[in-house]
Amino acid sequence: MDPLVSQTALALRTRCAVAADAPLLVALSGGADSVALLHLLRAAGHPVEAAHCHFHLRGAESDRDAAFVADLCRRLGVRLHRADFDTRAEARRRGVSIETAARDLRYAWFDSLLDERALAAVAVAHHRDDNAETLLLHLVRGAGLHGLSGMAWRRGHVVRPLLGASRQDLEAYLRRIGQDYVTDSTNLIPDVRRNRIRLEVLPQLRQLNPAIDRVLAETARRMAETEQIFDRAVAEARRRVCTEADGGLDIRLAALRAEPAPATLLHEWLAPYGYRPEQTADALAHADDCGTARYDSGTWTLVRDRGFLRLRRRTERFAPFVLDHEGLYPLPGGRQLRLARLSRQALGLIPRDAATACLDAALTGRLVCRPVERGDRFQPYGMHGSKLVSDYLTDRKRSPLAKAAACVVCSDEAIAWLVGERPDQRFTLTDHTQDVIVLTLERTGENGARPRTNT
Repeated sequence: MDPLVSQTALALRTRCAVAADAPLLVALSGGADSVALLHLLRAAGHPVEAAHCHFHLRGAESDRDAAFVADLCRRLGVRLHRADFDTRAEARRRGVSIETAARDLRYAWFDSLLDERALAAVAVAHHRDDNAETLLLHLVRGAGLHGLSGMAWRRGHVVRPLLGASRQDLEAYLRRIGQDYVTDSTNLIPDVRRNRIRLEVLPQLRQLNPAIDRVLAETARRMAETEQIFDRAVAEARRRVCTEADGGLDIRLAALRAEPAPATLLHEWLAPYGYRPEQTADALAHADDCGTARYDSGTWTLVRDRGFLRLRRRTERFAPFVLDHEGLYPLPGGRQLRLARLSRQALGLIPRDAATACLDAALTGRLVCRPVERGDRFQPYGMHGSKLVSDYLTDRKRSPLAKAAACVVCSDEAIAWLVGERPDQRFTLTDHTQDVIVLTLERTGENGARPRTNT
């Protein structure tokens, strides 16, 4: 058996976690790398099918590649799947680069083929030189530990069994078996960063160290192992410092500062929520400043609050709506209002949790739910006189996030309930109440659980 076949078979089992006889889909462009991969997988005993993407970007050359691939698969008896994409139109539609559009189209199609054909994984022909280029490209762009770990042998259903081989190894193998291939002329033009690294930067580095490709591959391997240690340490620190709350995180600042590299930890925790390094650095640097700071990212909000950084889904302001029938009314932030009408006798004991308000139906007018507005006042149940809603929430030590999400139910112009907090004294039940409007604040999670009581 050819040594490269043995090396590829071993990498598939040990590095890519692919069973020895698992059927694979080969991403086949017609270039030396993918043609070598196809032959190597067949020689290693794997059932294979091939997939060729025609992106219609290089005119006659793209047609030549498609014809070459079709002829190769016909001669080898390999089932070939082909997809034609209008890549430029897709890039314009999505507002992305042609490279990004082509990659997304390619892998989405591969995923569908894996399901349709019941194949174990898609094998792509990235090799050691590609990995070196990727590491340098990430370094030039600016990358942390994750970017410097290079390509993974396996990510999801994509496997790269040739990462231990060089481009030279693959071309030598094709010469040994007498197999030709096609060349993508665009790879020979230094017009994009990766091509410039391949054609200009790496040749210069090889003059300084002829083994630079092997050195970079080894560096990427060590970075990948270091990344595993790093990820475990970040997860353990998160368990010490963070608490899951209301679908987000509460981060204790004192505990965070006691950890090594708190800025790095905070970035690692918040990056999956879309936060940029400069946002997390600013949030930590100004965590003790007076006033309220808010950092938004997509659907998330991060605020400082009494020794914590609190991350929650952002609650958008909503248009006022009328509560004119029994049933459910959606609210932003995974909440909903439930309205029911009962007789006083049917109600029984009056609920005392903050998530429920019982209003005397005879005292209420047109009910409207709306966000809290500046200057709103109400007469909290059990208190004498009126109070600004903002002052009430401050006195109750509600977080900036809770204040931003606060809403009220009004009877005509008067506030009847500060939702989730306290009803207004003027609308509560008396000995003369006959009919009751019951308003309940609920969460819209899978279990339909009510929010934590605030009293």
